[in-house]
Amino acid sequence: MMNAAQATQYQQLAQAGNTVLPVVFNILDKWSCSQNQQMALLGLTSRSTLNKYRTHPESAKVSKDLLERMSYILNIHKCLRIMFTAEESVYNWVQKPNNHPFFAGRSAMEIMCQGKVVDLYQVAARLNAWRGGQS
Repeated sequence: MMNAAQATQYQQLAQAGNTVLPVVFNILDKWSCSQNQQMALLGLTSRSTLNKYRTHPESAKVSKDLLERMSYILNIHKCLRIMFTAEESVYNWVQKPNNHPFFAGRSAMEIMCQGKVVDLYQVAARLNAWRGGQS
């Protein structure tokens, strides 16, 4: 059970999430994500919820799970912007097959769309390691 301070902090985070949601959708669009991929990345089970969040982000029910997923998506995007100078590389990398042993020929998108938060974390952790802590 949350105390009042925790409840206030969570409410502030959820409101921040509502503000960040359009930014996340913009990234997903630039990554050329299908609706099914967007649902998997955001942990949503309904197309109608996805469409509602897209058109009315202020009304989204931002859970801790959704906040964590959005945080990883933003982190992955930041890493790609640091690692690549060409816009095409920044936005196409997630869809391209990767020969690194972790990816085993799969794309980052294939890994991230397995549905678990840890899949987003795994991709973000590798990118953070590869960029060598640059910010």
